[in-house]
Amino acid sequence: MIHSSSIISTKAKIHKNVKIGPYCIVGDNVELNEGVELISNVHIEGNTKVGCFTKIFPFASIGTCPQDLKYKGEFSSLVIGENNIIREYVTINPGTEGGGGQTKIGNNCLFMISSHVAHDCIVGNNVIIANNVPLGGHVKIEDSVIIGGNSAVQQFTRIGRLAMIGGMTGVLKDVIPFGLSFGNRNYLQGINLIGLRRKKYDNKKILQLDQAYKKIFSSKNLHDNLSSINGEFDGNELIKEVTNFISKDKKRPICTPISKS
Repeated sequence: MIHSSSIISTKAKIHKNVKIGPYCIVGDNVELNEGVELISNVHIEGNTKVGCFTKIFPFASIGTCPQDLKYKGEFSSLVIGENNIIREYVTINPGTEGGGGQTKIGNNCLFMISSHVAHDCIVGNNVIIANNVPLGGHVKIEDSVIIGGNSAVQQFTRIGRLAMIGGMTGVLKDVIPFGLSFGNRNYLQGINLIGLRRKKYDNKKILQLDQAYKKIFSSKNLHDNLSSINGEFDGNELIKEVTNFISKDKKRPICTPISKS
């Protein structure tokens, strides 16, 4: 069903079960899959693919040119997965040549009002991004992350799986999987124990993760601290995920607790 007031390119690929409300604009290279719904006043352009049953609310702007002065019109794309909710005034940009050419969003995510996903971001599944949160270019958000309202994530930052970012936090440093991060400039406050229990992880593994967390961040020399626990928690995949995250190549420093000294 397409409202008569909407302007839909004849070149766009629109599944027969898509719903497009009034005053929407859909460009030439857009693909809207089964069950996608554009409520009204939605603008989608560029090489943009929207997965099944994603719902986009009024005044969202999807697939417009990256906000990057290095972008010179080269081919780039935006891929949005299935069952996402994209609320009012959300903006999502495609990739750039310098970042691999693609912005990618997973499934079952919620983007609240006025959030922004910049060029070359990768957002996993089951992510919740609250009101007025901008993600800078090249940000990587892993699965099941929650970012509180009015926070901001600096370009090239990584946020690990099941991490939680408190409201009004400036995220300038990478946040480990399962981490809780807060502050005007983000610091680590502990492990997201509630989130882990909701995911029904074994309590013994959660307690071991908490022990490992204290050892990993016992001093500022993270790599020496990692070496000191080598083999101590074999078989705990949660700890392995954290240590792998810290050891990977990165653009930003790792977020750590506030020093007590």
